[in-house]
Amino acid sequence: MLALQLINSLSGNALNVWGVLPRYPASLPGILAAPWLHAGWLHLLNNLPGLLVLGWLVSLGSLQRFIAASAFIIVGSGLLVWLFARPGMHLGASGWLFGLWGLLLAQAWFQRSLGNLLVALLVLFYYGGWWFGLLPSQGVSFEYHLFGALCGVLYAALFRERARPAAS
Repeated sequence: MLALQLINSLSGNALNVWGVLPRYPASLPGILAAPWLHAGWLHLLNNLPGLLVLGWLVSLGSLQRFIAASAFIIVGSGLLVWLFARPGMHLGASGWLFGLWGLLLAQAWFQRSLGNLLVALLVLFYYGGWWFGLLPSQGVSFEYHLFGALCGVLYAALFRERARPAAS
């Protein structure tokens, strides 16, 4: 992301055409590209710490789970933004971030383990204010936030680890 932002900055943000432009068929590849692109350095630097922390927390389960959840969140939230978001270019990792956030919170509900509950409490303590990011706001793709969180919760529900029956 840092290298892409450097190239993007030097090119006058020319790479941002690869964002998601809702209901515009030519921007469908943006579903995969948009999370890696940012409107500027401040945008990237606002997303990067949360992505590193929440990504690390998800990867504690396993790297494979982090990759699968990330793919589900990126594709799902990007597709929902393409279908339902307001007109305008949507880009940045915040949909992915909110997806990881939603996943970590939802795991406490769907898996009901002490470890998941402690992680969810930690996430709520440090990132509890993110609830406001789900609300409509000018200049911010709250749709990416909302759809990312929804995809994170959906991933937690669909791919939860089921309790194994006790051996007799």
